[in-house]
Amino acid sequence: MADFNGRIGGITAGYDIHADWQDERLHGRIGGTFNGKDIDLRLKGDQVSGRIGGHFGGFDADGEVSASYVQVRLGGRINGDDVRLDISGNRAQGRFSGRLNGKDLDLTLSGQHLTGRIGGTFDGKDVNIEVGSVPLALAALAAACAYKALEDEQNDAAAASSGGSS
Repeated sequence: MADFNGRIGGITAGYDIHADWQDERLHGRIGGTFNGKDIDLRLKGDQVSGRIGGHFGGFDADGEVSASYVQVRLGGRINGDDVRLDISGNRAQGRFSGRLNGKDLDLTLSGQHLTGRIGGTFDGKDVNIEVGSVPLALAALAAACAYKALEDEQNDAAAASSGGSS
């Protein structure tokens, strides 16, 4: 059974996330068997690296994660997103994807239950994850990765549906 289980988003427009935490590695799946992405994050000291998705249609994660902050780049230099969070007590707060076009991230850890929201009232997604022994900063980063995977999928579907009609 996975240590890290939950959902980003709602019942119909959301992704499940299931992952195992072993030593320095969080490895599992965001979404379903066919419509989802693998998640593989490795934490060594304060450095985190990994990949969400496959060689095609995925993105890298690279940066720093500590007990007091998260500063990670998801994706490349041009088509990527920054995750910048402050960790204080049982809260993770900050921004995902920049100051102007980004989303707020506000998560609270109660026991082993991580809840909160990424994004605003209308365009955001709820977070509801049992984190087990995964550190809060890494759990918040994994939630942001799941959010990005879901947003990328929804944006690709919207572009495909608006592109070919005449």
